[in-house]
Amino acid sequence: MNSFVLLIVCLTLGILVARYARPPIGLAAGLNWWLINVALPAMILELIPRVHFDRHLIYLVLSQWLVFGLAWVLFDRLGRRLNWSRERIGALILVAGLGNTSFIGYPLVEALRGRDGLALAVVADQGGCFIALAAGGIIVASLYAGQRPQAAQIVRRLAFFPPFIALVVAIVVSMLGQWPEMIESVLARIAQTLTPIALFVVGLRFHLHLGRDRVTAVGLGAAYKLLLIPAIVFGLGLLFGVRGLPLTIAVLEAAMAPMVSAAILADQHNLDPPVANTLLGVGTLLGFVTVPLWNWALG
Repeated sequence: MNSFVLLIVCLTLGILVARYARPPIGLAAGLNWWLINVALPAMILELIPRVHFDRHLIYLVLSQWLVFGLAWVLFDRLGRRLNWSRERIGALILVAGLGNTSFIGYPLVEALRGRDGLALAVVADQGGCFIALAAGGIIVASLYAGQRPQAAQIVRRLAFFPPFIALVVAIVVSMLGQWPEMIESVLARIAQTLTPIALFVVGLRFHLHLGRDRVTAVGLGAAYKLLLIPAIVFGLGLLFGVRGLPLTIAVLEAAMAPMVSAAILADQHNLDPPVANTLLGVGTLLGFVTVPLWNWALG
């Protein structure tokens, strides 16, 4: 309960600072740099060597690809029927198809399922959602903005992304044994900065641009991300014999609020930024209710 209260406090503090305190320009970008380049790699290096890999972990990764792939198929067809612009379709695919499985997902999973659940969430995020963003996200953003995706850009983004490098190192360490106690302690201390700073940054970037012309798109995107796709991931997991904590974490990660980076990617490619940012804001608020409800329903 204390962990969950910490999430709400840090998120609220970020919103209040952005609205009333006139934070320095570039504060969110600077804090985001620390999260991506230091805190997140430290958490991966600490947790992955503890994970016992088995076949059920494959579903953790595949489920996150399913979240993105199904969003692409669904919103492309639905958007054409509703006469949405290509930019709006691209925005919905990105923001509804990519979840905030790290900056919000890690703290929420740890609060709801402890450190064992958090270790599995790292696997789902780095093996699933990050690759979906780095490869599929760039392809979708380029195609719906009328550009041609560059294979070299995708490979470069994967190869030089610090959390992905940390993941490779952590897997090697897990094969050789464990970190020495002193190194593991240092990594754990650095990783502890991720939760408060990540939620504070989400609060700093929180925006709502509600308008009548956006309600349908935002509502459908939120319904897909928070309700439909977690139910599909749960049903398919049962069908394929996945049980216990791996299934629970797969569902919770699928149910996470939209990814901040996905909305930023939509902004960079001019893919209906008002819809992208409104869906991000609405999804973030609702996610703090729906994810605990999914956790309760899963038992």
